[in-house]
Amino acid sequence: MGYDASCTLRIDGTATEGTAWLEHQDLVFRGPLRLAIPLAEIRQATAVDGVLRVLFGSRTAEFEIGAPAARWAARITNPPSRLDKLGVKSGMRVVATGIRDTSFMTELKARGAIVRPLRSRTDEQVDLLFHPAGERSALEELEALKRRIHPAGAIWVVRPKGSKAITESETMAAGKRAGLVDVKVVSFSETHTAEKFVIPVADRPRFEKSMPRANLRHGGRASAVPARALRRGPRHD
Repeated sequence: MGYDASCTLRIDGTATEGTAWLEHQDLVFRGPLRLAIPLAEIRQATAVDGVLRVLFGSRTAEFEIGAPAARWAARITNPPSRLDKLGVKSGMRVVATGIRDTSFMTELKARGAIVRPLRSRTDEQVDLLFHPAGERSALEELEALKRRIHPAGAIWVVRPKGSKAITESETMAAGKRAGLVDVKVVSFSETHTAEKFVIPVADRPRFEKSMPRANLRHGGRASAVPARALRRGPRHD
């Protein structure tokens, strides 16, 4: 379940029906009343009996969203880090060639990820590959890059936010042409978005058979991933 819910909002002595979204930077409500609360301004978030109660500035807002309220409160109070959202774990082999974000590289090393070069003589497959895409031509590389990830790995396409030079629909179409499926979109930074692509579960056995034996010794094997994992994740993750 994503972070969106039909609910009743109670604020400033009024109650109104609408939809709430917990996004990357804001808690948003849309209905007859519109409200956007920057997460940085929320002083406290609690959940009691299905009601999310947030204190921001001198005001209090209550969102009657039901069972997910506790999960929303926890996410507001302890937001996931960038690497958490990107699925980077200690010991993972990662390619991030061309990503011009020094803080990201520092985070990777601190997490214990093993950073590999894009070009490798051993053709070793990696767990995650971050591909910078500042323009449409970069999307044509996806099919070749697919050979660098092991069957259960992923390619994150990192592109500028709100750029006409490369759009979300173009990125999705390029992934499909490369035989990949898009499963998640997250905010990579203030200026960039990251879109996750994986090899479809049905194609992984065939993909694994085509891998060099050396890659299998390095852990390049398909893992059992539930089909539900291939559903596109929430954009505000």
